[in-house]
Amino acid sequence: MTGRHAAAPEPEPEGLREAVLGYEAALMADDVASLDDWFESGPETLRGDAGGLLVGHEAIAAFRRSRGGAAKRTISRLEIRALADDLGVAVLVVDPAAGGHGMLTQVWRRAGGRWRIVAAQVAAPAPAVEGRVWRVAGAPLVAAPAGTGDAPLAGRSVAVKDLFAVAGFAIGAGNPAWLAEAALESATAPAVQRLLEAGATIAGIARTDEFAYAIAGVNAHYGAPPNAAVPGAIPGGSTSGPASAVALGQADIGLGTDTGGSVRVPASYQGLWGLRTTHGAVDRAGLLPLAPSFDTVGWLTRDAATLRAALVATLGETTEPLGDPLVAPRLASVADAAVTAAFGEAVRALGIPEAIDPGDLDELFETFRVVQAAEAWASHGAWLTAHPGAVSGAVAERFAIASRVTAGQEAAARDRLAAHRERLDALLGDRVLVLPSASSAAPALGSDLEAARAATMRLTCIAGITGRPGLSVPLLRVPAPTGGDAPVGLGLVGPRGSDLALVDVGARIAADLARHAAETPRD
Repeated sequence: MTGRHAAAPEPEPEGLREAVLGYEAALMADDVASLDDWFESGPETLRGDAGGLLVGHEAIAAFRRSRGGAAKRTISRLEIRALADDLGVAVLVVDPAAGGHGMLTQVWRRAGGRWRIVAAQVAAPAPAVEGRVWRVAGAPLVAAPAGTGDAPLAGRSVAVKDLFAVAGFAIGAGNPAWLAEAALESATAPAVQRLLEAGATIAGIARTDEFAYAIAGVNAHYGAPPNAAVPGAIPGGSTSGPASAVALGQADIGLGTDTGGSVRVPASYQGLWGLRTTHGAVDRAGLLPLAPSFDTVGWLTRDAATLRAALVATLGETTEPLGDPLVAPRLASVADAAVTAAFGEAVRALGIPEAIDPGDLDELFETFRVVQAAEAWASHGAWLTAHPGAVSGAVAERFAIASRVTAGQEAAARDRLAAHRERLDALLGDRVLVLPSASSAAPALGSDLEAARAATMRLTCIAGITGRPGLSVPLLRVPAPTGGDAPVGLGLVGPRGSDLALVDVGARIAADLARHAAETPRD
């Protein structure tokens, strides 16, 4: 019998093992500057994980700066192979301190005597509950009542924003100090109960920005929920956890609130349908307030049919006739160039001829901001005064500004608010205002968010000032800040009480644009 000898393994590329271990040491130390240098600079560097693909050194660096370090782990196995001259691959099996196993694949290139990563794929063990998305979750957390197996929402699951009362659980409000003192709720909020009675289950209680006073979705205590549509970008808030849960497929319906855009903005950023209901239409009992003059209940879903079903389960099958759509060029002008172009293309495809001028957008936003701030401080100022340092970052800054709003400033702003509402009502009548849902695609994690927030709030405050329902429909695409493309919502604002009709209009517009795209020759 003739024996065969296995070929001797190819030698490892010189210095690559040391480079892999050096990168791992920098990762465990969260040495951000060193980590940036371990990845090859340029727009073609890649990093992928379960959250998506990041393209380019800048996008990868921004993600790393914002995540607060990697989970502790040890390498249990490391295999290195040469792919070509000055090109090698490393495959690592890692054991996280929290348990389980993960695997990483890294492609390295040597230039100028230095090895750097050109592509990396991370396969981490999936957590039982993603803490950035969920405060608490179950399978389900709350079952549907008996006898609802044939109800309209049977088989659907709900991610509840951590502002609503769920019997047996505390309201956390996105803040650990608040949660530590919060009592367990004895009753479930009506907005939650209506979904349960329609056959839905509660998958869990999902994250929010602190006290819902933000539209970014970045919580300093719990992290930013992943944006399933734009990896490396903010998720949008303050209904951040429910939005990410729906976009990730972990829930069918996100139950949230919208004061200044907190349903519509995450819907826009993550390619979801999102509805802010008519102010006062949905019972807000059992809901922790921010600014009651503007606080509304809303939902996020992946499709129009599910959104419609949640709406009907809560408010019933009532519709109001709507007038023709119209646009306000001044509103579109606050968006960035990519959104303005995509919005203009959609408006032309829909053939919307009539335009209106809503007036000074800076004045509208400032009026909204002052009243919102005064009410936010009235809602939470006493607790914040008794707990200095409990909130952080941009939310802390907003509350500090809110604490300085005088009674005279508030009264003057309320007078202006009433006048703006009356004028906008006369201007809009029973027609549907079409506008971008946000001023840009979701900004990258770690970027300066204030300019995008200020511009977006000038769009979203129209519904807040008028108390009208606002819908975000995932119909626009623009370049993403992290590479590839990103969704932006087409916004619709309808007359008060037209919530269901507005969703139906959104569905028809989506169908019209899809038909137009199919009939338009491609270059």
